[in-house]
Parts: sequence; C-alpha cells; structure tokens
Amino acid sequence: MEQKEIIEKINYFLVEDFEVEPEDIQPESKLKETLDLDSLDYIDLIVVIESNFGFKVKPEDFQTMETIQDFYTYVEHRLQTA
Repeated sequence: MEQKEIIEKINYFLVEDFEVEPEDIQPESKLKETLDLDSLDYIDLIVVIESNFGFKVKPEDFQTMETIQDFYTYVEHRLQTA
C-alpha cells in the first residue's frame, strides 16, 4: 500500500469514526490533543487499525507517537514488515 493511500485511509476513519475535524489532521499536529481520545477510544482506534490494515497493534505502541506523522509512519512501517 502506498503512503498516500495509508494517509487517506487513516484520515478518513479519523473523521468518520472519531469525529476529528479534517482541518485538524495535519502531519505536525499532536496526536493525543488532536484526537482527544480516552482509554476506550484508544481501544476503538486499535480495532479500526487492525480491521483496516490487517495487523495487530499493542496499546503501548501509542506511547511513542507524538504527532499525526508518527502515526502515519507507524502504520506504514508495520505494513512493510508484516
């Protein structure tokens, strides 16, 4: 999957499933502040990632993600190594 496709898919489910405003989704945006997720939302996000991209996510993987770009990079890397 191309990086552009990954970004489009992530942005789509952030807007549709997590009600993030499209203009708030910028690569440099802080992930936690932009998504404003509580612990249940993180579980939902993990389920959405796993169903959309077909790999398992460990909750601790999110601890190292600071920005939306980190999130894109994480998904891209996991797809390449799967």
